[in-house]
Amino acid sequence: MQFEEQLKYDKDGLIPAVIQDYRTGSVLMVAYMNKESIRRTIETGKTVFWSRSRQKYWTKGETSGHFQYVKNIQVDCDADCLLIQVEQVGAACHTNNYSCFYREYKEGQIVEKEKKPESFQKAKVLQDVYDVIVDRVKNPREGSYTNYLFTKGLDKMLKKVGEEAAEVIIAAKNKDAGEIRYEVADLLYHLLVVLVERGITLDEIYEELENRR
Repeated sequence: MQFEEQLKYDKDGLIPAVIQDYRTGSVLMVAYMNKESIRRTIETGKTVFWSRSRQKYWTKGETSGHFQYVKNIQVDCDADCLLIQVEQVGAACHTNNYSCFYREYKEGQIVEKEKKPESFQKAKVLQDVYDVIVDRVKNPREGSYTNYLFTKGLDKMLKKVGEEAAEVIIAAKNKDAGEIRYEVADLLYHLLVVLVERGITLDEIYEELENRR
């Protein structure tokens, strides 16, 4: 018996799916699936839902590029709810918030949660860029510079890292802050490309840095 046939659906043939960031454990959103959307999710490796309002299937990220790559699918004790752990590219919510659950109950009112420290928000940019690079590898786009680098291979990537490192040195010697920022950003991007190519995550880099503190 196929996986989707073993689940329990409501009278409309739907089952709720809780979407969770597999790295952080944060709940990103809740959506509905039916047998066909579950099959498509398993086949494509991306979350595919059934829209109750539009009465159609939709792949998360099909318009925004904020895809959800499935890492694990769990079933609750009654087999009538799914927990899907994903690798989230960009924001999960259509409001451009990382999670749809950015509001909470407070003194009888619905209020927005306090934002995480700005330093945390900015640090997440690196992860977002990393995730976009991963997405380009899985879903090549014509004219993409990232895809060009992966087509050329590791030697080309390493050559660019060397070139960008040299540009950082020159910018620093010139004492031009704007030029330094620009070249460091270029260097970081190309380093992220190498990490993706080698299958190394940012979490591993953070762990290494923590060990050196």
